[in-house]
Amino acid sequence: MTRIPYAGARAFAGLAARTRLVRACLAGLLVALVLAAAAGARHPHASVQPFVPAGAGGVVVLDLSASVTSDTYSRIRESLQELVARGGRYGLVVFSNTAYQMVPPGTPVSALQALLRFFTVPGTTPPGEQPSFPTNPWAASFTSGTEISLGLDLARQLELTYHVRHPAVVLISDLADDPNDFQRLDAVLGEYQLEGISLRVIALNAAPADVQRFRGLINKASSVIPAALEGTNPGALAPPRVTLPTLLVVLTVVVAVLLGVNELRAARLSWGTAPEAPTP
Repeated sequence: MTRIPYAGARAFAGLAARTRLVRACLAGLLVALVLAAAAGARHPHASVQPFVPAGAGGVVVLDLSASVTSDTYSRIRESLQELVARGGRYGLVVFSNTAYQMVPPGTPVSALQALLRFFTVPGTTPPGEQPSFPTNPWAASFTSGTEISLGLDLARQLELTYHVRHPAVVLISDLADDPNDFQRLDAVLGEYQLEGISLRVIALNAAPADVQRFRGLINKASSVIPAALEGTNPGALAPPRVTLPTLLVVLTVVVAVLLGVNELRAARLSWGTAPEAPTP
């Protein structure tokens, strides 16, 4: 094949350079969008946990004082089951008039599953006996008065010791605090506000006056909600669900549009033969 020189080829040099630049920019943008779409597909967005913000390092503070009677055991079980069902990682502090760490922060929440049996009436009982909750290991030597400040302060110290980036605490209690603990509790909750620790309170059959007083002590980042009744499923405690990955859909559409633009606006020039002139 013989090549025929074209004197006007230099006029296309600028257009060719601009086309190469556009193609390079589109290629880089497409690679970035594809990587972002792949990352979005690997991390589907689930509904936010009901008790602590997403990504928070949670510590559960469980009230096992004498004022927490068997009437509220089913609500404790429902609250713990909800946490287990949601997944995540939590520490566990139990308290009465003293407090201790039972599970360190960062422990898979499935570890709380072992506690459920102490707040569950056995399905079968010996003949002649009424169904009742099993004797828990705290009843004999630990259960006593209520000092909420001790449980919350220990949880705060654990969050600081383990350098949790987004500290959050879940308090499960009837809020019937010892009046001698009020001043100490005010001070601890003040430290929560200063240190940015969010607090969620699950109230176990709490008296309205106790709930109102507690709400007056916590900041706007915290809240008090009633514990779920047995067999109920309030909207705030609904099972987690995966929502539509809007970002992934948008990125996919953008990639498709840019691929089309690339084909339409940055395609290589093609040469062809001129149509033959009609014969007279």
